[in-house]
Amino acid sequence: MHAALAAASEDQLVFDLAGIERQYESLTRELPGVDVRFAMKACPVDEVLTCLANKGAGFDAAGPNEIAQAIRTGVPIGRIHYGNTIKSDRNIVDAHRLGVRDFATDCLEDVAAIATHAPGARVFCRLATSGDGALWGLSRKFGCSGADAVRVMEAARDAGLTPSGLSVHVGSQQMTAEAWREALERLSEVLATLNRRGIFPDHINLGGGLPALGYLDKRGRSLDPPVDKIFAVVREGMQQLRGMSGTPLEFVMEPGRHLVADHGAIKAHVSRLSSRQQLSGERQYWLYLSCGKFNGLYEMDELQYKLVFPSHADAEYVPAVVAGPTCDSDDAYAHEDNLVRVPEAVESGDPVWILSSGAYATSYMTQGFNGFSPLPYTLIHGEQSPRVGVSVGGRK
Repeated sequence: MHAALAAASEDQLVFDLAGIERQYESLTRELPGVDVRFAMKACPVDEVLTCLANKGAGFDAAGPNEIAQAIRTGVPIGRIHYGNTIKSDRNIVDAHRLGVRDFATDCLEDVAAIATHAPGARVFCRLATSGDGALWGLSRKFGCSGADAVRVMEAARDAGLTPSGLSVHVGSQQMTAEAWREALERLSEVLATLNRRGIFPDHINLGGGLPALGYLDKRGRSLDPPVDKIFAVVREGMQQLRGMSGTPLEFVMEPGRHLVADHGAIKAHVSRLSSRQQLSGERQYWLYLSCGKFNGLYEMDELQYKLVFPSHADAEYVPAVVAGPTCDSDDAYAHEDNLVRVPEAVESGDPVWILSSGAYATSYMTQGFNGFSPLPYTLIHGEQSPRVGVSVGGRK
């Protein structure tokens, strides 16, 4: 283990930049020719963004602040798009002033606003998906029907905008290849209708949703997403769309957690392992950690992170509810009838590594809820990676 990390007493989030680079390279090998636009919301850390920009990634930004942060990496402005379908007039003005010319949309009202405040811009229309098979479905707030997408693209053309593309998002941490197949079929139908009406998009945006590999499900089992099958379905769908399009098609993808989740880990500490009798009469263990939902583990309602206790590798384990340090009852997880197995001998101050926590840990952190500070972060390269902390490449 790298000496500086081993000696650190403070909690911290550790990013393995070499691991992130390898994950990017793996993705571009699996989907050759796809233009990767990293979903910044997954990890808005300057050093991580610069690392990805240096490898060739562009950025999917959700607003002017993210656009400005992306620009600071030195990436060409043409490789940054405004991927949020929800934006005010002021947001559009600011993005256009910063140089962005590619905007996501999903309704006629947004098209009219873009035409007014970003004249001549390019727009790509987001189609709704069911979100089935994803941990977070994203099925209601964003996207429109195929019929609406045709109307949106025609309105964009009539307003002097360039109806440049179509997009989808199959849901975050999508666990099925079938969701991608259905989304690609929907894209095919809308693309064919647009072509018949004289509109020829130049790109398809396949959105986010590619899963991380290191999470556990609510019962403590490895999620084991079928990434090889997902990539095969996506490659096949891309080939079919290219074959039917009236003009050459480029492809864009917006991975977030797939690139960073398994290459980040939190070094935290045990606050206390306690045993309390519940109202049911049953005695239950509670493991309180020094970080929780509000400073690094926001997504713990839907998944489990792997916990590693380096001081207790061969200990006896007991089932426990895992909780963060705040006075909020939401700051805990024990899914269904499954409790997390933890060493019975852990003591206050013992270190614990929380694996695969590189996605959304920084972006969802509060600015000190209940007085518990956001986690600082540390950057390492693969050869320095703590063996119990950060994945350094390969499937888990």
